Amino acid sequence: MADPRRDTRGIVDAAELFSRVRFRRREPAEPLRPYLEHYWLIDWDLPTPYASHVVPHPSVNVVFQAFTGREPFGEVAGIGLELFTQKLQARGRVCGVQFRPGGFRPFVPGHAVSEWTGRRLPLDEVFPSALSTTGAVEAVLTPDDEDARVAALDAFLLGLAPGPDPKADLAMTLVDRIRTDRSILRVDDFADAEGVSVRALQRLFAAYVGVSPKWIILRYRIHEALELAGTRSDIDWAALAADLGYADQAHLVRDFTATVGVPPAAYAQGHSP
Repeated sequence: MADPRRDTRGIVDAAELFSRVRFRRREPAEPLRPYLEHYWLIDWDLPTPYASHVVPHPSVNVVFQAFTGREPFGEVAGIGLELFTQKLQARGRVCGVQFRPGGFRPFVPGHAVSEWTGRRLPLDEVFPSALSTTGAVEAVLTPDDEDARVAALDAFLLGLAPGPDPKADLAMTLVDRIRTDRSILRVDDFADAEGVSVRALQRLFAAYVGVSPKWIILRYRIHEALELAGTRSDIDWAALAADLGYADQAHLVRDFTATVGVPPAAYAQGHSP
């Protein structure tokens, strides 16, 4: 696995978020890297409340959270289908695990990942056999030392003993192709190129990724448009729509607005949801 990615894809107004919180990505232990994108760590101490917004990736996250005024807790966040908004205030800390699309299934064999899509569940409900989810929450969130938090995340996940699963490997490979190959725009063409039926591809993605291939293609388009809109002011939206496989600019604007909450041109001018 490469170093944790440095792009800001999915984060709405990333510059504003980073000006208010400490945000880092860290690598997991070597045996976990085939399954994980990275760990992500956030700490904040804010004089006034702030709302962060994220267009979710097609990834399951395990999230350990400490907010002022409530007990620390851990939860499993299935793939979010809509814009995720989190209000941050006072002091707090979050330590998250972003799995590769398809990489969560080996930790919960026997369950289709689509069972958690659009849901957030307590840690012990998803991992009932874990020795102590309460102890894991404390071990991850208590240390001020960042390396100690990463070590606690490693220990928790390694304790779940993920096993080899060729179908998970295949799912991760296929999603990575969709993410990196911009020529993949249609599910039937992609299935043909991989030598499988559309139905077989859909079954694999439901069981191991949690969303459909079509949803992933559309989501990665929006991520790209979002990142460009946040970093450039000279975008030719009609040309970008064609480049991303949309029938016309109106389709891109409609998808972007429905997902992010504001039209792309307005977002590029600094208007957030």
